[in-house]
Amino acid sequence: MRNILYLFLMSLFFIGCNQEEQAPPRQLQPYPVIAVEQTDVTAYQEYPAKLQGINNNEVRAKIPGYITQVLVDEGEKVNKGQILFRLETNTLNESATAARAGISASKANIEAAKARVNAAKVEVDRLKPLVERNIISSVQLETANANLMSAQSQLAQAEAARSQASAAFNEVQANIGYSVIRSPISGVVGKINQREGSLVGPTSQLPITTVSQTNEIYAYFSMNESQYFDFLDNTEGSTNEEKLANIPEVELILANGQKYPQPGKIEAVTGQIDPNAGTVQFRASFDNSNRILSNGNSGTIRIPESYPNTLVIPEQSTFEQQGIVYVYGVENDTVRNRKIEVILRIDNMALVSSGLEKGDSIVAAGVGTLRNGTAITPQPTKLDSIISRTN
Repeated sequence: MRNILYLFLMSLFFIGCNQEEQAPPRQLQPYPVIAVEQTDVTAYQEYPAKLQGINNNEVRAKIPGYITQVLVDEGEKVNKGQILFRLETNTLNESATAARAGISASKANIEAAKARVNAAKVEVDRLKPLVERNIISSVQLETANANLMSAQSQLAQAEAARSQASAAFNEVQANIGYSVIRSPISGVVGKINQREGSLVGPTSQLPITTVSQTNEIYAYFSMNESQYFDFLDNTEGSTNEEKLANIPEVELILANGQKYPQPGKIEAVTGQIDPNAGTVQFRASFDNSNRILSNGNSGTIRIPESYPNTLVIPEQSTFEQQGIVYVYGVENDTVRNRKIEVILRIDNMALVSSGLEKGDSIVAAGVGTLRNGTAITPQPTKLDSIISRTN
């Protein structure tokens, strides 16, 4: 019985060995593999921006009054000096009539005062020779001189009253002129905050409207302190003026994600850190002769940065361990991890400064399932196909 059991176990052992010898070899997993490329890449730094016309003038009333006429509409193009609004002038017209009457009265007073002066002067001239010949007392001449001085003083007062009346009339006339509100510049009318029947004045909280010159648009954006110093370091030039001149043309991405067709130019930078926000403000200008852009629009400024002859790999071919970036190089169908330095990640690509050479083979995707030393079946593919697949 014991011999039978031994023979049975031995037969099972030989059967198992025979099955292992007949088992097919394990099939290696396929992985996409690319050759590292070297090319010119343009990256973009993006900053949110607010758009303003190059000149924005608030339209306010110089005198208090009720709006009687609104002669323009929002979005309308106007010329400098064009009438925009009219204010009620009934009270001003009454004041002008009163001031004109005051001028007439002052003129009559002046004529009467002149007559008194002439009469007093005649009396003085008549008495002088009589006093000189001792025909009359000098007291009479002194009295006549006093009367002449009094008449001259009354004339001066009448002339001063006329000047005051004229000034009052001119002020009323100016205010009547201010009741016609004109455009301070040529541009486009913004939102109209007050309309017919509204009481407006120089102390009103809101302007009646705003007129903006929008044939050219300013885009204002900010960099934080770190970005600003990077800008200084990475832009050619020894002064801010030289650096601004060397910045390439920038792009404006509109709120709907579309690129504005005209390029812009960064023209100014404050160079001073805002103590509240910790940022530095930049200003770029864009031609807006097509009037696509409006005062108050928002957008995104994109500043290009060139990386010529740079090694480029798919971003998904990289992985990190303890803060170090690696890729899997492929040698004899076996993967080996390789430490690399990444300059920038953009558009599903990683720009590499060291650790690889042009033409090196690396695993392009699926690196999360691999381990160092794993054998694979390489599937040669193109960089573009990997990048576009992840877009």
